[in-house]
Amino acid sequence: MSNPADGPPAGAPADAVAPDTVSGGDTLDETLNTVEHQISLFWRRSRSISQQLSRQVHPDMEPSAYGLLAVIRREGPIRLTDLAQNIGVGKPSVSRQIAFLEGIGLVSKEADPLDGRAQSIRLTEKGEERMHQVQDARRQDFRERLGEWPVEELQTLADYMAKLNAVFDLDVLGKEPGARGGGPYRTGTTAT
Repeated sequence: MSNPADGPPAGAPADAVAPDTVSGGDTLDETLNTVEHQISLFWRRSRSISQQLSRQVHPDMEPSAYGLLAVIRREGPIRLTDLAQNIGVGKPSVSRQIAFLEGIGLVSKEADPLDGRAQSIRLTEKGEERMHQVQDARRQDFRERLGEWPVEELQTLADYMAKLNAVFDLDVLGKEPGARGGGPYRTGTTAT
């Protein structure tokens, strides 16, 4: 997942990266199995939370539609093709979700100012209001669950999650698997 020469992110524990073994005699494979298990557990819980959040916005909304709303809110008006690329799914799937969101009044389409033949998708006032309410509630939940952690540990967690996401971004961006390495990664970004 990373190049040991790159070292751990700033503020990470000194023993965070070791070439072939980790503390306690665990092998790299055993550690990767633990990482895989923890990511799978986190992913399942994340899907459950996304389901709950999407239902708070609209009772018939699928979690994937909530994810689209979050991207549109973060990015501002965005073309359908850019939205599909941003989340790494096909344009037909995104188009179906956007039609649903438009039908319930959470997004609207408008002529793209840079290309009149294209359309940009944006949140409506109703969509902005719903997303604001749900995301504020989610941030409060994070504060209640993680508020007692030291800020340094939270930053280390954010740094490692950013590094992990950067590795998987290579798949979305269509990079060659051989291009994976311990290169630069974004930190300080917030989840949406």
